[in-house]
Amino acid sequence: MAYLDLSGFGGQASASAALVDAATFSPLEWQVVALARRDRLSSLVNPSRWAQFLALFFGGDRASPRLADSKLEALRRIAVLTWRNGAALPEGEINAFHAAGYSPDHLALVIDRIGQVVRD
Repeated sequence: MAYLDLSGFGGQASASAALVDAATFSPLEWQVVALARRDRLSSLVNPSRWAQFLALFFGGDRASPRLADSKLEALRRIAVLTWRNGAALPEGEINAFHAAGYSPDHLALVIDRIGQVVRD
């Protein structure tokens, strides 16, 4: 059984003090951010009917399923994009993240935390 070290995501000590005061995430939300590290960008797009048909008959790698909670799915999408592209995020995804109920401080906290993990 593999071990996934989530210690860099749970504690608030590594984030800047201003971000901690302005925005926080629950342990579940930090787990979503950590697990998004393994998701590929292809998990963000809906497979076409043709791709679904081919996967049905020939198998192949399927994109990870979307999360049932729309707020957590918005967080997962932002986290996947940040893990893969850094802070260069599409405006549409940022708008969807904010529409899901997250603030600009939440976005800054995700980018900051992922950046710290990548640098370490």
